[in-house]
Order: sequence, then structure tokens, then C-alpha cells
Amino acid sequence: MGIKQLFSIIKDEAPDAIKEGDIKNQFGRKVAIDASMSIYSFLIAVRSEGQQLMNEEGQTTSHLMGMFYRTLRMVDNGIKPLYRKAEANEGMEEAKETGTAEDVEKFSRRTVRVTREHNEECQRLLKLMGIPYIIAPTEAEAQCAVLARAAKVYAAASEDMDTLCFDSPILLRHMTYSEQRKEPVQEIHLEKVLEGLGMERKQFVDLCILLGCDYLDPVPKVGPSTALKLIREHGTLEKIVEWMKESGKYTIPEDWPFADARELFFHPDVRAADDPLCDFKWEKPDVEGLVNFLVTEKGFSEDRQARLEGFFKPIPKTEAEKTAHKRKLEEQNEAKKKKLKEDKKEKAKQKAKPRGA
Repeated sequence: MGIKQLFSIIKDEAPDAIKEGDIKNQFGRKVAIDASMSIYSFLIAVRSEGQQLMNEEGQTTSHLMGMFYRTLRMVDNGIKPLYRKAEANEGMEEAKETGTAEDVEKFSRRTVRVTREHNEECQRLLKLMGIPYIIAPTEAEAQCAVLARAAKVYAAASEDMDTLCFDSPILLRHMTYSEQRKEPVQEIHLEKVLEGLGMERKQFVDLCILLGCDYLDPVPKVGPSTALKLIREHGTLEKIVEWMKESGKYTIPEDWPFADARELFFHPDVRAADDPLCDFKWEKPDVEGLVNFLVTEKGFSEDRQARLEGFFKPIPKTEAEKTAHKRKLEEQNEAKKKKLKEDKKEKAKQKAKPRGA
């Protein structure tokens, strides 16, 4: 669900906090990505068009397709992605904000779940691609924010606006969108958000809770304009709740522990940036392993094999590398010619056999 209407408030009240641009503008940057939300968006992006992508065995492959090609898009644009996900669970209990149309969101809420198998397969794919991932204790967005504050990455990337509530200096949205969507990457700077709204972080978090977050439902009949007005007039949720009870103008939900929600934003269960489990590095891709996993095991079409190998084709730099690369190509060509020759001989032998033999 994220934070309802928060982006529209920032756009109206703190427009300087938002930068929109091509993904190429992020060249050379390390970015921490909410993996669970990404996998979820890959699944619903295809499901919203009527069905999931499946192989011949009936296994869903939408998550792998999305994870592979959209991660590759970032790598091709000079970005170093680091995926973080919450501890594995059997499924997401509630759909979150995805940045897609409302009808897609409502549809996906009823039909799509990220399973343990989806997560494990994506982890295997990332490892084969040489892309690091780290398991977060609870909220992936909170852990991404920790790394961004420590400058271990440039920004946290997620479709959930509540990433800002976890004090991420910079939030990147639409990073994992497909190239066909032509959506610009949104770069949102928290410092400028607070400056534009004229708030400190505690007031900002209170505003987000009042708007409606993943931890609490919003107060009925309190829209974005009213929420902003109430925070500016009363300053804190404690005073707003007191005023609401006295005035009787709004009905606060019976179970509405806003202080607990605030505590979760300010003190989430995360690993410190200097924790050994937060060490990460990018490796060379295992091309042979990728082809085996995606084409042989998961049933990706055969014509993708050449494309997979082409994506990770090494570029020789030194003379020695160029000579070795040339020799390898010659050996591959010779092997292909030999196989072709043997196939022709076998076909000729089969034709020469008398019928019924």
C-alpha cells in the first residue's frame, strides 16, 4: 500500500524535491533495491495482461523474466544494483503500492502472491548474474535506507513511498520498470521534501501515518489536504487525536496505535551498515550457469540462449586477451563445422538405408 497520496503532496508542496530523468542519469551509481516489491511488480505486470508467463511444465517464469531483463537494463546503463529482501515468507499478506494503475493494483491484490520459491529462484538468478543480494531482518525498505544513509549506496530504490519514512536520503522510483513503459526514473530527495513541507522528520512521519501506511489504516474522511492541514495546525499526532476526540468531527479507528507505527519507522529491525552481513561485491556472471538455469531448467525458448550469451560476451582488452579470444572463437567455429559435417554424414547414411531396414 505504501503511503497514500504522498507523492502528489510532495509534487504540489515540494516540487524541487523531485527530479525526473532517464535511467542513464544514474550511471556509475550503486543502488539498493527492494527485491520483494520488484518480484511482486514483475508478477503483476504480466498477470494484469491476462496470464502469467509459464514454461512447458506449467511453472511461472514471469519473476525470472522480469528480474533478469530489468536487472540487465540497469547494468547496461552503468548502474550497480544491490538487492535486499525481507526474510522469506510464504506470501505477501497485503498488496503494496506499485506505481501502476489502480485497477491493476486491485486486481493483483486478489490474485498474486510472492512465494518462497519465487524468492529462492530470483536469488539463484542474481547469484549467477554476479549481482549481490542481502537478506534483511524485516522491512527491505528500512535496510535499503540504512545503506543509503551510510553512503554505501547512492539511493534506495522502491515503489513504496514509505522508504522516505525510514530516513532514506534519496528514493528512486521506477528503476525496475520495463523499458517499454517509457516511464522516467523519479529521484526524490528527503531533505528537500522536508524543506518544502516546512517539517522536521517526526512531523513528516506523522503526516505519512495520518495519510495511511502499511502499519495503520487512515482515519476515515481525512484526505491528503486535510492531513497536511491538521499536521501544520496541531504539530503532532497526539494533539490531532486529542482534537479529533474533543471535536467529534472525525472517527478514529478503534485499533489505531499510531505511536507504535511511528516507533517502527524510527527504530526498525535492521542490520547496521557495518555489519559483516551487509558486505557485498559484484562478481563476474556465470554465463554457462545462466544458460543452463534459464534455458535448460526453466524452459526459456532456445533462441534466447544466444541472446543470453551475447549479453555477457566478454570484451578483450589486452593483446593476450584478444589472442585468446580469437583462438576460442576459432575453436568454437571448428567444433560447429565438425558437428555440421557429422550431421550431414548421418543424414546421408539414413537416406542410404533400404526401406524397412
